[in-house]
Amino acid sequence: MNLAISILFWLLTAAVLFTTLAPMTGSVQWWIRGWDFPRVHITVLALATAVVGLWLFTPTALFFSAAMLACAAYQLTWIYPYTPLSHKEIAYEEDVAADTTVSLLSVNVLKENEDHHSLLDLIDREDPDVLLLMEVDSVWEAALAEQLDRYPTVVRHPKSDHYGMVFATRLKAHDAKTVFLSEDDTPTLLADLGGPTGRFFFVGLHPQPPVPGTDTEARDKQIKKAALLADRTVLPVVAMGDFNDVAWSWSSARFKEYGDFRDPRAGRGILPSFDATSWLMRFPIDQLYLTDGLGLVSFERLEDIGSDHYPMKAVITVKPAK
Repeated sequence: MNLAISILFWLLTAAVLFTTLAPMTGSVQWWIRGWDFPRVHITVLALATAVVGLWLFTPTALFFSAAMLACAAYQLTWIYPYTPLSHKEIAYEEDVAADTTVSLLSVNVLKENEDHHSLLDLIDREDPDVLLLMEVDSVWEAALAEQLDRYPTVVRHPKSDHYGMVFATRLKAHDAKTVFLSEDDTPTLLADLGGPTGRFFFVGLHPQPPVPGTDTEARDKQIKKAALLADRTVLPVVAMGDFNDVAWSWSSARFKEYGDFRDPRAGRGILPSFDATSWLMRFPIDQLYLTDGLGLVSFERLEDIGSDHYPMKAVITVKPAK
């Protein structure tokens, strides 16, 4: 019995040490960057492993139990800003007139998802001013025809490789187009929009995730370029979409720094958006970021629509220019 527990302890210790230390290298390899995602899970595993070491109560086990507590503390430094215990980066605007707000809806539809009606009903109900859809292929584009026809501005870029994108808005669009910010042929949406109380930039992102065969160099480059491309000194900026990157990652922190963005999750909770099909492995990868000049009225995760992502909705307002 003690031998089995001892073996388990050392296996768990090795796993926690590797998954904690490997991302510190800064490598863009998928099998290293992927450990940015389950920091909550690693924290729980580290604490459980420390308890096992205390139960074994040998000098070596106690030493590595302390190491496990150190790993848990390190992981918590990344997670803590996204708990209700931390300060809020964006306060909700109160007493905002409905006719001065802009509603935004971002949905990764999942290309293989055949439950088209759930999304169509959601769009009908929410009736967003700005709609960003990802993983749209020709089948999804046809299914969405009636809903898209209601919008005067629609930018279509359907693809069969999970990186198609459709953008639609009823706001005045001074410019709206897809661009390619990296060599992986995944589009980014850029739009200069006029809201009820002023203009703002909208950036829609859906870079590739760290999966076998796909490192994060192109994703990180795309996210960085997007942060620098929309000039917040001219107009305030909204960045939204499936970033395929958790809110607490190094590249997300760099994105916020480059673009001077604020995250509505900070100080409110993790609000995981993926994987909607799993109760255990869920991560906050569908993002919303705002710069100064924009107020946040609400930010929420909507119901399951048959995709592996939950839809994300926000209501914002453009503040008068100083």
